[in-house]
Amino acid sequence: MWTVIYIAPTAKIAERIQKRLTEEGFLVQVRPINLTKPQYEILVPSGEVREVQEVLGSILHP
Repeated sequence: MWTVIYIAPTAKIAERIQKRLTEEGFLVQVRPINLTKPQYEILVPSGEVREVQEVLGSILHP
């Protein structure tokens, strides 16, 4: 099962996060969602959420 860990405001940010998490060895999916403006869900396997959150913090707040 996949879990949304972040909603990126742009495709560029979603791609950057996907690239960095993949480099760290995680499986990552990006799924576009269309609300009032395009956004992108970043999904990872449910079993990896804790580990990914730690890495995601360093990506978003270097």
